[in-house]
Amino acid sequence: MSNILEVNNLNVSYGGIKAVKEISFHVPKGQVVTLIGANGAGKSSTLRSIVGLVRPEGGSIQFKETELAGLPTDQIVPKGITLVPEGRRVFSDLTVLENLKIGAYMRKDSLEEDLNWVHDLFPRLKERSWQLAGTLSGGEQQMLAIGRALMSRPELIMMDEPSLGLAPIIVQGVFDIIREINKQGVTILLVEQNANMALKAADLGYVMETGQITLSGTGKELAENEEVKAAYLGKAKS
Repeated sequence: MSNILEVNNLNVSYGGIKAVKEISFHVPKGQVVTLIGANGAGKSSTLRSIVGLVRPEGGSIQFKETELAGLPTDQIVPKGITLVPEGRRVFSDLTVLENLKIGAYMRKDSLEEDLNWVHDLFPRLKERSWQLAGTLSGGEQQMLAIGRALMSRPELIMMDEPSLGLAPIIVQGVFDIIREINKQGVTILLVEQNANMALKAADLGYVMETGQITLSGTGKELAENEEVKAAYLGKAKS
């Protein structure tokens, strides 16, 4: 299986402090891949560097064999990558429909087909098309953030903590949508503190600690790893 994304020896620093230290990983096309780890492990910095929001200090980021490191975000997104940011970041004073259209702001073609796709995935967004995004519930705002990202027609969608702050029943719904998006051909790179849900959804996973990747394997392998169980799944070593 070919890799849609290959990251090699990536370094990211903020004010002289290294957030990401020489990490290398790959994302096979068509799979769900997750990065798990504690707060401050460097997961979000990794996603932000891939999409150009943070300039890497060194290393290579290849998307479909095209080098992305150093490119600005407005040149990266049209290549087929998008990010659902942590905290959802919807435009509160705009309607649901306006938020979705912003996700397609770099496109010049018709949006009807993709709007229909997003509405099929999230019928509630269609019902609330003219409602201000800031008046939606947390779960609805997360649906909107994902729908907005899909409007750019990404081949790879990256999600940063999509379950953060949501009730358990809503979290399950978010992960059901993640699986459905993947079934429809979109590759997913997922950063998630809910390691249990992330590893159940993932084909491949990586564990990050203090800016480094310390473990990797299939989602099933990591879920059964005693160190991962003790550190991230709330299960003591036997």
